[in-house]
Amino acid sequence: MTEINNINIQVDTNYLESQSIPENDQYVFSYTITIENTGSNAATLLDRHWIITDSNGKVEEVRGEGVVGERPKLKPGDAFQYTSGAVLETATGCMEGEYLMMSEDNEHFMALIPAFTLAVPNKLH
Repeated sequence: MTEINNINIQVDTNYLESQSIPENDQYVFSYTITIENTGSNAATLLDRHWIITDSNGKVEEVRGEGVVGERPKLKPGDAFQYTSGAVLETATGCMEGEYLMMSEDNEHFMALIPAFTLAVPNKLH
């Protein structure tokens, strides 16, 4: 859990065994992100930037507007939760990134998403 500019970000991950094909180097994960505004000003999530790295060192960057087709506006005390996914060629990897946010007084700031692990259960030692 990390808090930047009064934006608290929490991540939960899941390995989706039923959608994965390990013999084809395809490991599917979901992640649920909760973004909470703990500050005293509203903020809108404008853009996302992800860096996804598998355990072979392969890096993929993803940029785009909003999250899951939305640009949520978070009033003080509000939280927004969404679930998305990632496909890796290895059983473990990590993600990290940032959200471009805009405060109600039109100040832009970055809310950093600390690195989190994607892993098939019992694959990490």
